[in-house]
Amino acid sequence: MALAGGAFDSFGLILWMLLGAIAMRGAGCVYNDIVDRDLDAQVERTRGRPLASGAVSLRAAWAWLLLLCAIGFVVLLRLPLLAQGVAVGSLVFVAAYPFMKRITWWPQAWLGIVFSWGALVGWAAVAGHVSPPMLLLYAGSIAWVIGYDTIYALQDREDDALIGVRSSALRLGSHVRAGVGLFYLLALILWSAAIWWVRPDPLAFVALVPAAIHLAWQVIALRPEDGADALTKFRSNRFAGLLVFLACATVGTGVS
Repeated sequence: MALAGGAFDSFGLILWMLLGAIAMRGAGCVYNDIVDRDLDAQVERTRGRPLASGAVSLRAAWAWLLLLCAIGFVVLLRLPLLAQGVAVGSLVFVAAYPFMKRITWWPQAWLGIVFSWGALVGWAAVAGHVSPPMLLLYAGSIAWVIGYDTIYALQDREDDALIGVRSSALRLGSHVRAGVGLFYLLALILWSAAIWWVRPDPLAFVALVPAAIHLAWQVIALRPEDGADALTKFRSNRFAGLLVFLACATVGTGVS
């Protein structure tokens, strides 16, 4: 929304998108925990989750999931028609995500497809059309998610290997730092291409420098064998996301 020029002009819509993101991300997490409740019970870090531990019943989880989806539906009705269609298109990918770790070494790539979908919805809501910057921003976000969720998966490598769950952290093995670095670099290249398409001025790239520095710090300082450090680096992507948003807002202001 920011890159399309809606950071200030469409602030009300941003708030609706925020509510929708919270509700639907929450719904996705509940659905994932429903599907993975047996696997979660076998992993040290996740066995305390409500369903895996038995603290919450399966019926209660489904009720909470439906309530979150109802909130998401209200938000959906607030979006322009094109954005509504784009948003609904994500559901098939969301439904398939929890099963990916059972069939591919790269469930993080599927997670990127799902988690980054908001880039498509936000652009469509503000710009009212599909265009290359929208797709470049989305592709860059997928690469970013693969990078940071690989860091997240470092916490569970031993348990995942024991129970047969696959992840990019296991697939990359001793090359995990280089792998994360390559995905972050790809994200920055694709985001830069999206920015250039919107504002073809070399100075526009300066807006991404803070995010680039932060992602580089994550890679350089990452300690792959330290689960606590992996969680810290993963959580720092909240700040990385803010920096990318500010870059998009800087470049996109006055575009629409």
